Amino acid sequence: MDMNMNSNTKTAATSKPAGFSKTDAPSEFREMAEKGTAQAKANYEKMSAATAEAGGLIADSYAMGFKGMQDCNNKFIEFAHANTNAVFDFLHKLSSVPSPSAYVELSTEHARRQIETLTEQTKQLAALVQKGTLAAVEPIKTGVVKAFNRST
Repeated sequence: MDMNMNSNTKTAATSKPAGFSKTDAPSEFREMAEKGTAQAKANYEKMSAATAEAGGLIADSYAMGFKGMQDCNNKFIEFAHANTNAVFDFLHKLSSVPSPSAYVELSTEHARRQIETLTEQTKQLAALVQKGTLAAVEPIKTGVVKAFNRST
């Protein structure tokens, strides 16, 4: 009886459910693995494209920011040249001042012109910095909008 019970237990444990053949399992697992692999490959390609696009956007942004900095530096040089010339003109005029009252008048006029000039130069620099900043951010902003529109 023990022998009979052991053999029944073995056959019950190794028997398969009805309608499930030995060859069905490997083909179902293979299909599932192939689907998973295809999905992983598609996701990888999407992420790779997104990464390349993001890299391009950052490079464009950097290039625009660098150009903005060059423009500001050029403007600083232009302003330094103009301000230096104004100082030399003032010193030249100062060397031929006939009286203390003329000196005060010339100094006051020079100071007034310099304040006006510096105010205008500050406005120009602020506008240039704002323009450069907006230009540097624009590629990233455009890319984010495109990405958002694609995802919806």
